[in-house]
Amino acid sequence: MSNLKGKHIILGISGGIAAYKSVMLLRLLVKKGAEVQVVITPNGKEFITPVTLSSLSGKPVVSEFFTANTGEWHSHVDLGIWADLMIVAPATASTIGKMANGIADNMLITTYLSAKEQVMVAPAMDLDMWRHPSTQRNIETLRRDGVIIVEPEAGELASGLIGKGRMEEPEKIAEAAERYFSRQEELHGKKVLVTAGPTFENIDPVRFIGNYSSGKMGFAIAEEFAERGADVVLIAGPVNVPLRAEGIRRIDVTSAREMRDACVSHFNDMDYVVLAAAVADYAPAEVSDVKIKREGTDGMTLHLVKNPDIAATLGALKKNQKLIGFALETDHELENALHKLKKKNLDWIVLNSLRDPDAGFMKDTNKVTVVGASGEVIDFPAKQKSEVAKDIIDVVVNGETE
Repeated sequence: MSNLKGKHIILGISGGIAAYKSVMLLRLLVKKGAEVQVVITPNGKEFITPVTLSSLSGKPVVSEFFTANTGEWHSHVDLGIWADLMIVAPATASTIGKMANGIADNMLITTYLSAKEQVMVAPAMDLDMWRHPSTQRNIETLRRDGVIIVEPEAGELASGLIGKGRMEEPEKIAEAAERYFSRQEELHGKKVLVTAGPTFENIDPVRFIGNYSSGKMGFAIAEEFAERGADVVLIAGPVNVPLRAEGIRRIDVTSAREMRDACVSHFNDMDYVVLAAAVADYAPAEVSDVKIKREGTDGMTLHLVKNPDIAATLGALKKNQKLIGFALETDHELENALHKLKKKNLDWIVLNSLRDPDAGFMKDTNKVTVVGASGEVIDFPAKQKSEVAKDIIDVVVNGETE
């Protein structure tokens, strides 16, 4: 039985010659048991008629905000709540640009902006439009927003040119939808703890010792675990990163000691623990209750003391949990990561280097090497952090390397 049975899917169709493939995609989705609502742009109707789409879906096709004859309002908000998945196929360069920039001038884009669940996009355009910098920027924006991109194929295009830009075949898009719903059940019932962001160690009420961690990598990992069906607790240092995924329990902390206490209190219930936070190694020995004034002084000397080692603490407590740490290094990277892996009783360690321009703090990309306790060393190319999160979880959960 297909895992699309009973699923509510919005099929968005924009105005391109590949719209004829959407008819086959619609038929496939319905055949696999999905309930499909078609939303088509005005230009899309120039390529395929609503009558054909309505006949296959069993539902009136939505194109305008209201029906001209009756004034019936079509609620994009209700559609967004109803759907389990939204697929835009074909997605033209224009539609992709509007999605990426929130230009809500038709029913398809307003529905996208109201979508509560996953959105999947299958681009279709000529090769020069596909590889244009503006298109690629918009694609990357959608990826950062959590949209799944079903990459176009290379082949003969409507222009007669040969290159990348053909919309992926309907069978492949349907398979991508099935994989999405399969992933939602992959870790059902598993409990996961993720730490993210920096810790701030107070000097006085207005000053602190901290670092440049943005929390983006840890948040991406927490969201990916949640999207695979896990129950996730995210312990976050002081960051300004929104959570996209629903159902994650977020605990905000400030200092290393607060993060350690939160981790220890939840550790026994967990199946996986990912320590992606950049925890301060040291904190001031004394914290002033009032702002320290500079008048009358030539300088300030801080006496620092070691913070608790969260990874080592949890490594000593570990029973059946899988414990994954992070190592951000500037030199002797692999050697240092292996030492940390063994010393702290980790199962895996994720290594990135500040010498790599695609890795490190305050970036949307990362380039990692995942090292296992059994000696595995798996290198990945630079990717968006949302994609890096998928790679890390594939390795630590399934042992997959591709």
